[in-house]
Amino acid sequence: MYYPEEIIEEVRRRNNIVDVVAGYVRLQKKGGSHWGLCPFHSERTPSFSVNGDKQIYHCFGCGAGGNVYTFLMNYENYSFPEAVRALAERAGVQLPEPEDAGQVRQRESRRARLLEINKEAAKFFYFQLRSPGGEIGYSYLKKRELTDETMRIFGLGYAVKNSSALIQYLRGKGFEDELLKEAGIASFSEKYGMTSLFWNRVMFPIQDSNNRVIGFGGRVMGEGEPKYLNSPETPVFDKRRNLYGLNYARRARSANMILCEGYMDVIAMHQAGFTQAVASLGTAFTPEQAALLGRYTDSVLLAYDSDGAGVKAALRAVGILREAGISGKVINMRPYKDPDEFMKSLGKEAFEERISQAENSFFFELQVLEGQFDMNDPEQKTKFHRELARKLCGFSEEMERENYIQAVAQKYGMGTGSLRKLVEKYAAQTGLAKPVERARTGVQKKKEPGARRAQGTLLTWISDEPGLYGKIKKYISAQDFTEEPYHTVAERMFRDLEEGHLDPGGIVGMFEDQEEQREAAAIFHTRLPRLESGQEKEKAFHDILMGVKKNSYEHHVARMGTDVNALNEAIQGRKALEELARTHISLD
Repeated sequence: MYYPEEIIEEVRRRNNIVDVVAGYVRLQKKGGSHWGLCPFHSERTPSFSVNGDKQIYHCFGCGAGGNVYTFLMNYENYSFPEAVRALAERAGVQLPEPEDAGQVRQRESRRARLLEINKEAAKFFYFQLRSPGGEIGYSYLKKRELTDETMRIFGLGYAVKNSSALIQYLRGKGFEDELLKEAGIASFSEKYGMTSLFWNRVMFPIQDSNNRVIGFGGRVMGEGEPKYLNSPETPVFDKRRNLYGLNYARRARSANMILCEGYMDVIAMHQAGFTQAVASLGTAFTPEQAALLGRYTDSVLLAYDSDGAGVKAALRAVGILREAGISGKVINMRPYKDPDEFMKSLGKEAFEERISQAENSFFFELQVLEGQFDMNDPEQKTKFHRELARKLCGFSEEMERENYIQAVAQKYGMGTGSLRKLVEKYAAQTGLAKPVERARTGVQKKKEPGARRAQGTLLTWISDEPGLYGKIKKYISAQDFTEEPYHTVAERMFRDLEEGHLDPGGIVGMFEDQEEQREAAAIFHTRLPRLESGQEKEKAFHDILMGVKKNSYEHHVARMGTDVNALNEAIQGRKALEELARTHISLD
């Protein structure tokens, strides 16, 4: 849903980021910022900074950053329109109605009704488990060594054997049969009429990341089939884009997330203190679920079943995680089948040890591959080595590929040189490995970290002391910030300063991509040099300004052969650089 830019800005300005974040994170004011433990990664010492003057936040530990919209989107897993609506409601801002308001309201109203049905069904199952009729379900969960508190946290329930009991209950709450079918709660047949999809089952409410019940999983009591039954896809339940337990796991202060196969695995892990555990929803792990995990972590540990099916599923999952740019490792469950059995048998400390020993996902793939060959047969061993080389071609980055070549050669007792030649041979034949891109003559090499640091430091210093801009604008322009997002930030910042105001939170909001917002927020939090005397500060500021200008000059000189405008930029830059070198700039 589209909202006009002026409305988005009004909503943002009327929601002080310090007040909003304080609703989720305990903050303490120190200096010009508020500090707390980062909600996006595990830490013991506060590195999460919220700046009320700039209306942005930044974590010096994990790099998370942005404005009030970014925070709500990351913490609550909201889409941008959802964040706008939530903050508008908080600030009492009336949002405009879209042209198709009637259709939107009708669709949203129907979704709300479906969610309400799920919520009422979850309440019904919850109380049935704790009633005399739910004894069979309660005994089963107790036998699985779950505490009453764990059952409460996950809202576990029981669907009674009477398949019409839930239908009668929901009808009594005013829900129509058609909605019950659309919610995946009930089905209709000529023989039995309206009946509940779930009966005689222990029930696992499935919640989205905002704690709304969107569906159910049910484990049959006795020998019935199927053993586990999940809600069908509905307008509010998309199995590919949700994960069981994520509503709790996203708040876990952990450096990783643990991906399991089943509901009971997740619950057992949480009960043992591993609250970062999640599971897919009765389907194979999907790219959409990987993207969802990527919002909260860049490291996933797989705790899949140790049987053949579990190994096959793990192989598929590590490939999906790799495509999503997420580091994957595999936890060895043997001799136990799954995390639930492991936890009951060996306990938390043993599992923590297995986590520390989790195997790199690539080596896990190689281990599975090795099992397909007779390593005592030279011919089979040679075939295995060829397969190793083919797999190594999958690393397109030269440095990463070389690191794995060395590690694989050491692990399997191969010569590094011979393995490298084999990899290069298959890469040339198949085109699997991308050629290494070399810098062409006349094109500037990649900037050193110092150049980026100087640009960030200068922008931070100006944002802290806007009056400095008037003293240096003769010597500096947005064109001197040669890399993104520094250039875009400088353009907007200098334009705002010319108009007599500065709004870092608004600048961060210019970027649509959250990663760009994170980088932009980091610019305004570059650490400034800690200097005592005014003379030292003036020298440091002058040195940084000179560094940015010198880098800009070299940037344009390097492009004179390929860019017709670069010559003029270089000439002007040289003059400004020489004048700046002779100029004293007061910070008073």
